Amino acid sequence: ERFQLDDIQAQYVCDMRLIQLQGLNREKLENEYKELEGKIQYYKDLLADPEKIKAVLKEELIAIRDKFGDQRRTEIQDVVEDLEDEDLIQEELSVFTLTHGGYIKRLALSEYKAQGRGGKGIRAMATKEEDFVETVFTASTHDNILFFMNSGRVYIKKGYSIPAAGRAAKGTNIVNILPVEAGEAGEKVSAMIAGRGFSEDSYLVFVTRNGTVKRMEQAALKNIRANGIRAITLDEGDELITVIPTLGNDTILIATHEGMAASFPETDARSMGRTAVGVRGIRLREGDYVIGAGSSAQGNAVLTVTENGFGKRTGFDAYSIHKRGGLGLKNYKVTEKTGKVAGICIVDETDDLLVITNDGTIIRVAVSSIGEKGRDTQGVRVMKPVGDAKVICIERTEHFSEEEETEQEVPDSDEGNSDAE
Repeated sequence: ERFQLDDIQAQYVCDMRLIQLQGLNREKLENEYKELEGKIQYYKDLLADPEKIKAVLKEELIAIRDKFGDQRRTEIQDVVEDLEDEDLIQEELSVFTLTHGGYIKRLALSEYKAQGRGGKGIRAMATKEEDFVETVFTASTHDNILFFMNSGRVYIKKGYSIPAAGRAAKGTNIVNILPVEAGEAGEKVSAMIAGRGFSEDSYLVFVTRNGTVKRMEQAALKNIRANGIRAITLDEGDELITVIPTLGNDTILIATHEGMAASFPETDARSMGRTAVGVRGIRLREGDYVIGAGSSAQGNAVLTVTENGFGKRTGFDAYSIHKRGGLGLKNYKVTEKTGKVAGICIVDETDDLLVITNDGTIIRVAVSSIGEKGRDTQGVRVMKPVGDAKVICIERTEHFSEEEETEQEVPDSDEGNSDAE
């Protein structure tokens, strides 16, 4: 009705369009068929001729080169395998400070500047009123640090795992680092030894407060569990004072609080297992006890410091070697002025010495500034403790030199001028 067509005309138009559509579809299918036939023939010819295959590959590779042939945006490097925490931490020498109450911290060694003999020192760390600094230890942040407890157990930690803190900071309680019990009845650190490995030909010599010594191969401590292992069995009432690394043929020297010292070959004590008690190293008089020990491999002189800050160096060869178990020789002339012996170190003239008091003050002095004297002498003033403070610990460390700034005097602007009249 819209186009004014009758039924015949309308049917004619519809029939023409259907015929055209059918013709177009047939033509499309025929073209697609011919195209596929051509591709099939091309691939057959290509597979039959290796030269054509090479030509096609060359053409495609050239196209890829032209499309992606720009400069590389990423850098190819060797793969770093087994990356550990210490690979990301700078290695530096640090002073590890431990208090009587069990607070430990790490501070860069360069923070302690060398001072002249007889100085008052600088504050090493803040402590509670009833606490005081007890141990100073120098090691690298990448060293394995063995913590030997007074109970005879040993634990291991990396140097960088000890939290760093400022010079006046209190530090972190040892119970947050090692699985030890807190409180007065808990374990306390008696010695710390740093190293990168455990040699098969090296030994450890344990020295207790009551004069017992024990010699053990370092390799016996290869596999230390997270909760520690027993390194020595102690008699009732005894405790571990120090542990000395040795080379197998060193001379051991043990010093006491009353100023005695005994020197003997380490081979006098046979090598024992971890759970052994040990043998007698020095015979003590009533009321006396061991305050320190060392070996001939650590240096050529014995440096002794008393509670009142006096000290001296004595050549190691001044201590004649005897069998272990004797009373020993006179090491220091103890008087009321000097106070009793606080500690000893085996040193060389090129070393520095850290001296620390029970109020947390520390001083660093060059060993060469401390006079070399005989065994039975009072020594010289090394440190002047403030008030009622007492020296409780000394530690050998590497020499640290710092360039001193030279102050130049600036003349007054009026100097040399006179009034002209």
